[in-house]
Amino acid sequence: MHIIREPRVTVIARQQFIAPEHIRWQSDSEVPGEALAEFAGRLCYLSFGEDAGLEGGHKSIPGRTTNQSYLANILRTKHGSVLEHAVWSFLFEGVSRSLTHELIRHRAGMGYSQLSQRYVDESNIAFVVPPEIEEGTPEFDRWEDACRASLDSYRGLLSDLTDRVGDDGPATMRKKRARQAARSVLPNCAETKIVATGNARALRHFCESRGSGSADLEIRRLAGTVLRALHAEAPNIFGDMRLVESPDGIHTVETDNPKV
Repeated sequence: MHIIREPRVTVIARQQFIAPEHIRWQSDSEVPGEALAEFAGRLCYLSFGEDAGLEGGHKSIPGRTTNQSYLANILRTKHGSVLEHAVWSFLFEGVSRSLTHELIRHRAGMGYSQLSQRYVDESNIAFVVPPEIEEGTPEFDRWEDACRASLDSYRGLLSDLTDRVGDDGPATMRKKRARQAARSVLPNCAETKIVATGNARALRHFCESRGSGSADLEIRRLAGTVLRALHAEAPNIFGDMRLVESPDGIHTVETDNPKV
């Protein structure tokens, strides 16, 4: 039986910013999402500069000429709509079904594609140990026993149901009928994989809300892991969000610009 102790977060897609040729303006950021957010914000006020080639164009506000300072002002003034143009896709692995039940509640600005227990044989499934359960304790032994029992039940049910379904109908449908019934005995801590795509505003909301001290520990741990990836991806958008040590050993997320 496989036990998973930490999530794995992989950035699998980021967008490309294609500056329009008829506007003579260039961001100093090489991060497409940051440049796009700045472009979108500047378009609102045509603040590309007098030589941008646009009617009504005017000089940028002094002191806000860099991408970093421009987006810092966006965060301070909570002009969060321009952040919705920046998008990233992640592969989350080593997370539990319990976690994804909470994750997919983040609907606005997010999209998901999750592993299907109806189509995938889970006979060798892994289980995600909750952060609250310490290895080497009676609680861990009880949890491990319950997972092992559920896995044994799944395997037995899958074998029996496969025989009962027989050879009637397409092979894919026969397998699905057996697996969708057998999965009913798997617990919430069963490991799953999910692709999550979100815009920067939605990702900020996820990290802020699920990184709070009151969040479930497993999803708080994921929020921190996602934020570390976003710090590397777009520091001018996510750099104000910081990881703070907490007594339970899992970082919380704090920011001076909440609810952008």
